[in-house]
Amino acid sequence: MGSPPVPAARLLAAVLLALAAGAVFWLVHPQAGSRLLPGGGPAGPVPFSDPGGQAGPAGRNHPPPGTGSYPARLAVPEPLRVRNQSYRLLDGGIRGQEYVAYDPCRPIRYVIREEGAPPDGNILIHQAARRVAGATGLQFVYEGSTGEPPHPDRPAYQPQRYGDRWAPVLIAWSTPRENPALDGDTIGLGGSTWASHGGTAAYVSGQVELDGPQFRKVLATAGGQAAAAAIIMHELAHLVGLDHVEDPAQLMNAEARAGVTEFGDGDLTGLRMLGQGPCVPEL
Repeated sequence: MGSPPVPAARLLAAVLLALAAGAVFWLVHPQAGSRLLPGGGPAGPVPFSDPGGQAGPAGRNHPPPGTGSYPARLAVPEPLRVRNQSYRLLDGGIRGQEYVAYDPCRPIRYVIREEGAPPDGNILIHQAARRVAGATGLQFVYEGSTGEPPHPDRPAYQPQRYGDRWAPVLIAWSTPRENPALDGDTIGLGGSTWASHGGTAAYVSGQVELDGPQFRKVLATAGGQAAAAAIIMHELAHLVGLDHVEDPAQLMNAEARAGVTEFGDGDLTGLRMLGQGPCVPEL
């Protein structure tokens, strides 16, 4: 048997922010984290703050509607072996909308801040992105490296850095010195921002932080590659909208347990649902 579980902290309530320069509403979910046990295993949320905006062309705080959107879904998820109810979707707190998801008619573009990455760290990120893409039917597109540092108030719209579009998801190798939330046994953090323009809300950007020094230690252990990949998969599942569950057979188990390094049937059922969200061309 593995090490005893680490209790997960309670999710903090998300805060709705109406941006001053337009009718686009943003919300950030608490940034959920993975805690490290001997042998690896994810759990435990960590708070994530509200984003600040940047002014774009004509004073907008959001890109033109439909930027990067396609007229149809980009992919389909892998077939399910069996449906399992051991999953939980993050509650967006939106009246009349059960959950929030990324728009399946536009790719989830991501960049990597490579500073401090362990050996083959970026390969693990790409592998985890492919696993989540296959399970959801959402398309992940890697755009290369970035010098952007992670920040708890990272804006979802950064036209000066990324152009007049929603900022790509930032996946950043980091350290506890850079972000004290990674201190102790917390090895990863992940969360997304949704936007709404008078209609359906959808995730538009997000951020994942990975503790480079702790990943080096994990990768140096027996089975470390699988454990490290599982942590990144867990964080990317938070990014697209999965919450923690109590079922110890699921990778999204709310308590860290060793030996679970692949998505369980409940995880896969929830991820498939998150890939079936509506297309939102008005964003």
